[in-house]
Amino acid sequence: MERPIRVIVAKVGLDGHDRGAKIIARALRDAGMEVIYTGLHQTPEQVVEAAIQEDADAIGVSILSGAHMALLPRILDLLRENEADDILVFCGGTIPKPDIEKLKELGVGEVFTPGTPTKRAVEYLRGAIPAATN
Repeated sequence: MERPIRVIVAKVGLDGHDRGAKIIARALRDAGMEVIYTGLHQTPEQVVEAAIQEDADAIGVSILSGAHMALLPRILDLLRENEADDILVFCGGTIPKPDIEKLKELGVGEVFTPGTPTKRAVEYLRGAIPAATN
């Protein structure tokens, strides 16, 4: 029996604008995924701990603060340190084009910029995460 894809949606750092995170969380939920929204002002450590505890398949980080080149690599490092680097990391927000390739080289699966249809994120996750089973 298949189980839904489990996704942590996180707002990391001092960024206090969570409209985008809530929109993507709702779109993923409406597509049949299990979504755990961590709320505002999370640390990379809190996000990784939640992902491991919730047996998440993916972590989606919404970031508008400009701290993406510090916070996302820290999340990836913590996942490796905890032998949980099979958890897919993707992100969305105001991320400059030159940084998108750098983030992907570091291990971020996909980067969604403002205006991207939520359907693209749903399709991406369905394609990137094999069917989960109980």
